[in-house]
Amino acid sequence: MRYGATILDATGLRLTAEEKALFRDARPFGFILFARNIDNADQVRALCDDFREASGHDCLITIDQEGGRVQRLRPPLARQWLPPLDHVERSGAGAERAMYLRYRLIADELRGLGIDSNCAPMADLANEDTHSFLRNRCYGDSAKRVAALARAAAQGHLDGGVLPVLKHIPGHGRATADSHFDLPHVAATAKTLDQTDFAAFRALNDLPLGMTAHLVYDAIDPAPATLSAPVMGMIRDQIGFDGLIMTDDISMKALSGSLMDLSRAALTAGCDVILHCNGSFDERVETIQAAGEMTDLAQARAERALAWRKPPAALDIGAAETELSALMGGQVYG
Repeated sequence: MRYGATILDATGLRLTAEEKALFRDARPFGFILFARNIDNADQVRALCDDFREASGHDCLITIDQEGGRVQRLRPPLARQWLPPLDHVERSGAGAERAMYLRYRLIADELRGLGIDSNCAPMADLANEDTHSFLRNRCYGDSAKRVAALARAAAQGHLDGGVLPVLKHIPGHGRATADSHFDLPHVAATAKTLDQTDFAAFRALNDLPLGMTAHLVYDAIDPAPATLSAPVMGMIRDQIGFDGLIMTDDISMKALSGSLMDLSRAALTAGCDVILHCNGSFDERVETIQAAGEMTDLAQARAERALAWRKPPAALDIGAAETELSALMGGQVYG
């Protein structure tokens, strides 16, 4: 089956007849959930069933469940997690194991609701100028350290039967503006970027899925990374990432232009699939029409990524929570 080159959202708690018909024709590669799509466990599972039935395949269903400020599932459906940077700092020398357990438990929460992907881990490097929208979502300021923590988080997902989405490739940590509203520019040299921000992603280049960064690397190209053939080429060749690359939300204000033009530009630059969130029905239609079907290469990457989905390994939840609490001095949740 040839997938549509889109990951889409839904308006409410269940698909409307109009949405079902649209998704049946478009065959999106996947879907993403937001707080507006979540009420209770039975409803979330039913919505996930709607997505898979409408798309005609066992589609990817993802969510932003980093923990802290960015988590769509909250009590009683999921634990209220500390921000990732706080989690790392509290666990000290045991941070890698603590991050593994955090995301292994998150994966268990997601799988129980029919969700099989998460937009995490983040390998963006924090620094003193990182914008507040991103900083405490990061894991640290060293490429080696962040890569090790992101690897542990990714493995926690995979052991729980959930596909991780590595973000924001090739590195968003130097952003001093919030890309939800503005287009950040990064002035660092290409050499500096290669030795720091990009190095964290190079160490994780075998993961199955990645999400782009909406910012400009002035030393590489004046176009935003998501729309930049030089940046996308660098991700493939210099960083060595050959997994499926989705855009960050194509409707974010960092990018200017019509959804049709932006979607086409992102695919031309080298992205495999367009992520569209928080739009009207007509905007979904526009994105679907612009994206069309996946290319042969994107389809192959998509199939390889889906092949990473495995049944979850056995998990003793009580033992995992006890171990995590000990690593974090008793303060695990926010």
